Amino acid sequence: MNEKIIQFGTGNFLRGFADQFIDELNKKDLFDGSIVIVSPTDSKNTDKINAQHGKYHLILRGIDGGKEVYETKRIDSVSRAVNPYRDFSGFLALAKDPDLRYIISNTTESGIAFDDSCAFSDSPASSFPGKLTQFLFERYKNHLNGFIILACELIDDNGKKLEEYVLRYADKWRLGKDFSEWILRENRFCNTLVDRIVTGYPKGETESIFRELGCEDALLDTAEPYHLWVIEGDFENELPFKAAGLNVIWSKDVAPYKKMKVRVLNGAHTSLVFPSLLCGVETVGESLKDGQLRDFLNLCLDQCILPSLGNSKECIHFAGSVLERFANPFIKHMWRSISLNSVSKFRARVLPSITDYLKLNGSLPLPLVFSLACLILYYKNEDVCDDPAFVDYIRKNDLSDILENKKLWGRNLGFLFETVFMCLNDILDLGIRGAIKKVLR
Repeated sequence: MNEKIIQFGTGNFLRGFADQFIDELNKKDLFDGSIVIVSPTDSKNTDKINAQHGKYHLILRGIDGGKEVYETKRIDSVSRAVNPYRDFSGFLALAKDPDLRYIISNTTESGIAFDDSCAFSDSPASSFPGKLTQFLFERYKNHLNGFIILACELIDDNGKKLEEYVLRYADKWRLGKDFSEWILRENRFCNTLVDRIVTGYPKGETESIFRELGCEDALLDTAEPYHLWVIEGDFENELPFKAAGLNVIWSKDVAPYKKMKVRVLNGAHTSLVFPSLLCGVETVGESLKDGQLRDFLNLCLDQCILPSLGNSKECIHFAGSVLERFANPFIKHMWRSISLNSVSKFRARVLPSITDYLKLNGSLPLPLVFSLACLILYYKNEDVCDDPAFVDYIRKNDLSDILENKKLWGRNLGFLFETVFMCLNDILDLGIRGAIKKVLR
């Protein structure tokens, strides 16, 4: 099997996501190619990968279609790994392979960045876009075709940002106008949206798992069954993910899917975190087992968030999958961890649903406003991890000033004062459980 894909990123996520998908294509005779992994940092993971000849096991476990799933897959799609810090010439040699056609990357949110200190003579350039520019220039010099590049980093416009920085390096390093034109003409930098919780190496469980496998596996990976990959473009004829039954969507624009994910998945988290913490519930799974909190979450989704998105079938289906994912017994998501930086999260994930609901209905979505009241109450009385200036302001000021502070919320929320004030009074008079019960009426 020839190497056809270069992957920048040795971590758990891509091995529990894209590498599984390529493995599925190969095993269903829909593709015939392997992945060579390139380490974007000087990582020892390349040694682990090569020691196992790229082979590893992925355990998918969670809730799917209302049923508990526990499935072990042997992943054979990875051929080897290259560390450009130890073998820069070997890294550049990959560019000379005409069979290579695709590049997949996940170098973390900070990976797609422009580092002005990078030089073309570095072996390699420290930044990922710098390394990619060096690699593409080697490809260009050998008069070979470009690549389909699928950036999976969790930033907006990930593919286009990567293209922008590659072109900046080409200009900074004076690699020539012809090279820049080749980048634009011969390569497709695709924005993508990824969604899967990959929980990685299951520390504390390996003894029993290795016994079941009949071998040890230093690359063992775990993930939830759910997956979504939205890719701007349409290369289904080359990478037939849909034909393989995978939840991969080729689209002209990932933005609507990003909006759905942020408002439904992330918005549900942010709406439920402080009602749960005020109730003394510590994990997402425990909240889903708590009838009252589950009803509150359903109310947030069904009556507030989904209507603000038009109640499309796609969004309704996605919301159903979110409830299953939250209830996953194999993932212990702590609300305290989810509560980090909740002011900016509320601003990005929940506030747009409130304002859209208000435009559509002429009234406020009470459950979402109640979640804001819970946030403010929690910030006033408990230790939280957020911008110290935000925390200090909320603790020292009265409700009207808090809501009208544009630095906190990005706009004046004075129009929410009466409803937030009512919710806070209900919590103080009735207790958190009694106040939630009133919202649910």
